[in-house]
Amino acid sequence: MKRSLLVAGIALLLIAAVNVFLSGGDPQAPAVIPEAAGADASNMTAGPGLVEPLSEEIRVSAQIGGRLTAVLVDEGDRVTAGQVLAVIENTDFVARVAAARAELGQKRAELRRIINGARPQERLEAAAAVAEADAVMQNAKGEQQRRHQLIREGVVSRAEADDADRAARVAQARLDAARHRAALIESDAREEDRARAESDVSLARARLEEAQALHEKTVIRAPIDGIVLRRHRKTGESVSTLFDSPVATVADDHVRRVRVDVDETDVARVAVGQPAYVVADAFGDRRFPGRVIRVGQLLGRKNLRTDEPTEHVDTKILETLIELEGGRELPLGLRVQAFIIHR
Repeated sequence: MKRSLLVAGIALLLIAAVNVFLSGGDPQAPAVIPEAAGADASNMTAGPGLVEPLSEEIRVSAQIGGRLTAVLVDEGDRVTAGQVLAVIENTDFVARVAAARAELGQKRAELRRIINGARPQERLEAAAAVAEADAVMQNAKGEQQRRHQLIREGVVSRAEADDADRAARVAQARLDAARHRAALIESDAREEDRARAESDVSLARARLEEAQALHEKTVIRAPIDGIVLRRHRKTGESVSTLFDSPVATVADDHVRRVRVDVDETDVARVAVGQPAYVVADAFGDRRFPGRVIRVGQLLGRKNLRTDEPTEHVDTKILETLIELEGGRELPLGLRVQAFIIHR
């Protein structure tokens, strides 16, 4: 009887040993959580995370459609805010700007002429026209008087005297018109003329600004200082505003952040300001310290999967954001394990 019990006990031990070997270790052993100074596993919340840039990712798109004549950046390039990333074909827009600028110059010149009055040459020409018309009128008056004298002497007919009268009247009218034009040139600009000219200048300026704004939309610029993460278009390809067609994706990466999935059972233990650190398989035991800067307010589905056999995929999580102190060597998009230390 004792021998049978001994054999049964040995068999059970062998079965247990085989199960442990096949499972890779003690199935009841807890996951190893790296400890922080002054903290143990009971004072920490762990969760998977993803490395992000400071600004998150910005997809830079065109404001108008057209063919790209130049794409000036590539993935990994450093850019500054306002730097040109790409240019859309803009020959028509350049021509519109030139035409609007010429129109504005013309309207400004007209306003200056009205404000400043006529040029000296115009005044001289007006005075010469008055003098010429006056001379013609004097000759016509003299001829008129001579014809009337000849009528009294019976030398010419009444019809010839009438012709002289008409010539004198025409000469007087031309003299009056010349004097009126000269007076206008010498006089100050009328208020209504100046107001109309100023309105024309304002309208021309607005047209130029509109043309320049349209032209500027053909130049695609970086919205922030940062790095080009992806280039979506090449020179010669087209972009449109009717569908999503970004030219590039940029991000401000001078600070690294980690977006962490905190399990719903741990949400009450996490708060803004708590110290934290992250680890990544690629960096061994190295820890990258940081601090919790944002805790979400809405539970949602898991964003990251660890693919561990014991993972609960149906639990809800609360997104939490950790800002790292350094960690520039962590690639954007890298999966990490985050540990938040409770105070």
